[in-house]
Amino acid sequence: MSLPVSRRRAAAALLTASLLLPLTACGNDDGKKDAGGDVGASASAAPKAQLTVLAAASLTDVFKTAGAAYEKSHPGTKITFSFAGSQELVAQVKQGAPADALITADTKSMDSVKDQTGAPAVIAKNRLVIATTEGNPKKVDELKDLADPDLKVVLAAPEVPAGKYSKKILDDQKITVKPVSQEPNVRAVLSKVELGEADAGLVYKTDADSAPDKVDAVDIPDAQNAVASYPAASLKDSKNAAAAAAFVAWLSGPEAQKILADAGFQKP
Repeated sequence: MSLPVSRRRAAAALLTASLLLPLTACGNDDGKKDAGGDVGASASAAPKAQLTVLAAASLTDVFKTAGAAYEKSHPGTKITFSFAGSQELVAQVKQGAPADALITADTKSMDSVKDQTGAPAVIAKNRLVIATTEGNPKKVDELKDLADPDLKVVLAAPEVPAGKYSKKILDDQKITVKPVSQEPNVRAVLSKVELGEADAGLVYKTDADSAPDKVDAVDIPDAQNAVASYPAASLKDSKNAAAAAAFVAWLSGPEAQKILADAGFQKP
């Protein structure tokens, strides 16, 4: 026996409603996810990159600040820095040391491992100053004063970028300096002056700025100075290629550039 038309319509409406109910429930679930359900899940599932970054010694202070800022804006990423002279960093890369990115204090060092890096980008520049013991008791006023045989001068070794820059500006001015020591990186030069083991030394401006209560800085005129460039690149053998490339790209961005500028570095 067939149902009356009105009853057939009612049954059809009830069936339609029963079929739509699960879909509506799914739609509500999706709505909750859009409102934040999936955000929390995806954040907790985000890959946690443990990056090892090889960086020039003169970046020691500023990169501690930059690293903390990057980790804050990239939850789950942890950066460990290894600071040394650029020549030491390059040697580590050539020997296959496990690392993800490299930042040197000169383009020549970076170029020497170009087959093992991505495309480098200069992230900052720097200039040399004469660092003297606090108060500048020896009255060092200009480059030629470093030639005084009674002055204890310390320089970075010639294979170190800071040493190469130092040699260049001294040679260009025809100034002969006999250093009491040649150090493996520019921070070691600064330390010698800080401790009073040397009267003066050539360091980057940012190095002298990092120890204002321990050393004085004597500016070198631009015409007599050298510009240090800092290229950064990810390493091809990195096990965290995407994360390493992201960090290197971030170094050229506004947040990192402000941190570098605040530390006294010049724009690329």
